[in-house]
Amino acid sequence: MSADSARISRKSDFTRTLSKGVRVSARDLTVHVAPLGADWPDESALRPDVATNGGPWLGLIISKKVGNAVIRHRTARRLRHAFAEAATTGLPPETFVVLRAHPGIVDRTSTDLADVLRTAFGHRKVVAACARIDAEAAHR
Repeated sequence: MSADSARISRKSDFTRTLSKGVRVSARDLTVHVAPLGADWPDESALRPDVATNGGPWLGLIISKKVGNAVIRHRTARRLRHAFAEAATTGLPPETFVVLRAHPGIVDRTSTDLADVLRTAFGHRKVVAACARIDAEAAHR
């Protein structure tokens, strides 16, 4: 899950996830989730230059308000670890997730972060977005 291939690295993917995905505010974290679907840029609803297996894909936004470089990198490692634990519970593999860290995240444990992510992934907006994409896939 934490491999480079499962990370969002293109600005267009970040922008799409932030603008078209659903947003869930959690404790010290904002979670943006955008499943692949009909709003993807081509007719087949899939990007030809991105593999659609091996997801979900993760992007992180950790500003300098969180702390210095050492703290930001530690926070990124903890978030990737928590995401690897939480993403296995009900999040479809065809999903882009961007996590925006807030300054209070430094005080959270990795276990606490995984619990916060599981709660966010189980939120009704995220579940509805993923169910809508599953229904669209069934019609194809």
